[in-house]
Amino acid sequence: MMSRQHTYLINGGTDDAISPLDRGLHYGDGVFRTFKVVDCLPVNWPIQYQKLVSDCGAIGIVCPSAELLMADIQMLFDLDEIAVAKIMVTRGIGERGYAPPAITAPTRIVMKSPMPVYPASHYEHGVALYICKTPVAHQPVLAGVKHLNRLENVLARAECRDPAFVDGVMLDMFGNVIECTSSNIFVRKGNRLLTPSLVKAGVAGVTRQRVLDIAHYLQLTTETADIVLDDVLTADEVVICNSLYGVWQVRSLAAQTWPLGKLAAQLRELLSL
Repeated sequence: MMSRQHTYLINGGTDDAISPLDRGLHYGDGVFRTFKVVDCLPVNWPIQYQKLVSDCGAIGIVCPSAELLMADIQMLFDLDEIAVAKIMVTRGIGERGYAPPAITAPTRIVMKSPMPVYPASHYEHGVALYICKTPVAHQPVLAGVKHLNRLENVLARAECRDPAFVDGVMLDMFGNVIECTSSNIFVRKGNRLLTPSLVKAGVAGVTRQRVLDIAHYLQLTTETADIVLDDVLTADEVVICNSLYGVWQVRSLAAQTWPLGKLAAQLRELLSL
């Protein structure tokens, strides 16, 4: 089904109707992943699918098979194009009420969107962030899961309409840095590369995991820890990352600015290998 810029399949078909009884609409009862597709091939598909399976398992949904999802992707995407895939899996149709049915048929949605065109300056000179007022709530059971309940991120991103700021830093109610509205964050202090612990809140992104896996090639030791805003503001370098743009250096946050560093470019190079 075509919709100007978007093409999508629902349960493998072109029917554009989602049942009003779908629990994804009622309760955000589902998970999703967003990633780049190049020449019909999902970038970093093994880890993307592994994360999807893990997140489905965390909330008790049966994840569609990799073969089924790959068939959807092959149907939607074309050779010689770079585009964005978003996979959503909901628990499916259920009766009114929070209690999930004992047996459900998950709804899967695979959507194609145009690849964003990011300004070259974001890669060459870095980006500016703002500090969000909306706090991130603690929910250890869902911590790390990319579930469909993202109202905190929506409200936090709506706080700033200034295009000079590409994202906002989100804190929990105790002042711990958790993530940005659509990316994960890392701070370098000497040869230590720190990223917030996500055991109580936040989304464990694929690129975050890949950065943790490759940082040793830069002689950096990685740590996941409780990080407060002062840890960010006093860092030698700060970078943000997600699966679409890779890694960007943060050049300014609040009143703090950083000179152009090498870390973001080095990580992008390693991620491209």
